[in-house]
Amino acid sequence: MAKILVVDDEADLEMLIKQKFRKQIRGGEYEFYFAKNGRVALEKLGTEPEMDIVLSDINMPEMDGLTLLTKLNELSPLIKSVIVSAYGDMENIRTAMNRGAFDFITKPINFEDLTLTMEKTLKHAKLLKETLQAVKENNILKMYVDENVLNFMGKKEFESIIMANETIEASVMFVDICGFTSISETASADTVVTLINSYFDVMVKEIMEQKGYIDKFIGDAIMAVFTGEYHLDRSIDAALAVCGKINSLPAFGRQLQFKPKVSIGIKSGDMITGNIGSESLKRLDYTVIGDTVNTAARLQGAAEENQIIISEACYNKVKESFRCEKVGNISLKNKANPMTIYQVLE
Repeated sequence: MAKILVVDDEADLEMLIKQKFRKQIRGGEYEFYFAKNGRVALEKLGTEPEMDIVLSDINMPEMDGLTLLTKLNELSPLIKSVIVSAYGDMENIRTAMNRGAFDFITKPINFEDLTLTMEKTLKHAKLLKETLQAVKENNILKMYVDENVLNFMGKKEFESIIMANETIEASVMFVDICGFTSISETASADTVVTLINSYFDVMVKEIMEQKGYIDKFIGDAIMAVFTGEYHLDRSIDAALAVCGKINSLPAFGRQLQFKPKVSIGIKSGDMITGNIGSESLKRLDYTVIGDTVNTAARLQGAAEENQIIISEACYNKVKESFRCEKVGNISLKNKANPMTIYQVLE
């Protein structure tokens, strides 16, 4: 239902409006409000902030229509106004338009013209509100969805390739906050959320600094993906920076005295990227999957506090750029043969 405020000091206009638009009023299309001058109109808008359009005369006592236009822009730029006045000279029209009027109708009122003007103004007001809502939703979406996903969604061919996938070469890093599970068992919910968000914020900045993107947050862990040139080197640089920043943080809480540490697993190789989920449920996750991703998660699980664990294949690629130390052979879940692993020192 469109909410319309009529501002006019003519006593008969309210009855005339109700008669001319009785079908729309009964049908729930329009809901009219009335005010005898600009001051009363502002009071009405204070109690009914969701007004769509204002139809206002110019010559009124206490506050005229042109002054009301100025006040309307200050109160809410979303409310569109139409001047309905016998003063149809060019000076008044230009003044009204300069003060934000959407349109101008001269008296005596041609109700057919008024109806068309109202519909046009309501359509514009609705489009403006929808645009503002879209901006708000987009800003909220940016808080929950990685920029790489938003860029993918912005492509013209997005809808036609929504379930498509491709194989890419990249590096995946899993970072886990060690000992956080025990903290969550004893600390309050607010403390747990505040604590983990502050640690995530520190880690995410270092990952983004190396042009990695956050694929997802998994409880007290982060899954990050690095693509492009030197993706493995950049993932290790990010891991070293994360360890350094986390180790420099002070203990949290007088009673908890929780000193954060992280364990990190990194694996480089081929993986499948695309939208994973249910198209019919309208729930998709733009992510990477494959053996490389699974192995990175297993390496993180094998890492101890302050350890950055990589596979032998990764070590052979970066051994001239980073100082690493052989840890040994370990058995990983769903792997037939033991894997030789290394820890990155610096």
